[in-house]
Amino acid sequence: MTVYLDVVLIENLCMNYIILFATGYLLKIKIKHFRLIISALLGGIYSILAYMEVLKIYSNFVLKIILSVVMVYIAYNAKNIKQLTKQLIFFYLTSFVFGGCAFALLYIIKPQEILMRNGMLIGTYPLKVALLGGLGGFATTAIAFHFVKNKLARKDIFCKITILFNKKETETKALIDTGNMLKDPISGMPVIVVQKDILECILPDIILNNLEKIIGGDVPKEIYEDENLQYITKFRLIPFSSLGKENGMLLGFKANKIEIKQEDNDLKVIKNVIVGIYDKKLSKKNQYFALIGLDLLEGSDENNELTTNVSR
Repeated sequence: MTVYLDVVLIENLCMNYIILFATGYLLKIKIKHFRLIISALLGGIYSILAYMEVLKIYSNFVLKIILSVVMVYIAYNAKNIKQLTKQLIFFYLTSFVFGGCAFALLYIIKPQEILMRNGMLIGTYPLKVALLGGLGGFATTAIAFHFVKNKLARKDIFCKITILFNKKETETKALIDTGNMLKDPISGMPVIVVQKDILECILPDIILNNLEKIIGGDVPKEIYEDENLQYITKFRLIPFSSLGKENGMLLGFKANKIEIKQEDNDLKVIKNVIVGIYDKKLSKKNQYFALIGLDLLEGSDENNELTTNVSR
């Protein structure tokens, strides 16, 4: 069987470019086509040298890893080792998917002459077949990644929480906010932030309608009435520098407990948590009505008591 090295080079150049482009697309990296072409060309030259067995060293596993690292670095110009490692992992995963698509395509077309040499498949199939396999791999990878990402996003970003306070309760949808590091400065308890209107069924209107006055020390006399005194003793001020305001203060109260339920139906019942009352909307599109810190879910705080973790 006659093998044309220029065809082998072009095929590998095209496939390497598509794989590198797909990797950059999945990682949302700004693509510089010139860098991708140089990187793909390097991989294509390696394939020629490997096929011709110019040096046995080209089949060495360690050098193949080094070649991958160099290709990825040339293509994306990683700023640090962590970024380079992430790009390399995605490069390998994308390559595996593309390889699977290529083998499936070869099984379908069944070329009459095909040769495997030094890990490379060479045959009589036309260049357009290789490109078709690459495009099929790109589509498969992009669709699968998009599906998995959306699935993880729905599971990991939102949860349902139930707040129990003075024998009353309210339920709402919360965003798991990795940036929510609010703590009660006195007790060190974690703070979840909840929209004021969500708390209407567990707190009196006289409190919810006078949040700024209470924070400023101008407490209405009605709050000191007997039926409201039980709330006053549990209030505290929480300083914050987010939510569009620096050096702000939230009025908060210690809940009896909160229940957190995610899509996997695991129910976490947590004590020792402060509920901060937010006077505006947290989401313009009403996607969520509370913010909960990731450390609270993981139970990483010493003051946080995880009382139950069951599946329903």
